[in-house]
Amino acid sequence: MLDRREFKAAMARKGYSQKMLAKAIGVSEQTLTRKIKRGVFGTDEVSMIVSVLEIHDPGPIFFADEVAQWATKTEATR
Repeated sequence: MLDRREFKAAMARKGYSQKMLAKAIGVSEQTLTRKIKRGVFGTDEVSMIVSVLEIHDPGPIFFADEVAQWATKTEATR
């Protein structure tokens, strides 16, 4: 699931508004808004966003739940 706060921070670091990012990845602003609310993007969209926003570690942003679960499991096995 998407970490909306981190996603918006990544946009802000690069100076992108939702409208600008939507245009850069080829979707409407409404579509981008809906995807952010739902927290679900296709792999092609994630790839484009990572490239446009120059995100070096997309895991914590796009897979926040999975990263948290992995960290919890890793800690439990120590």
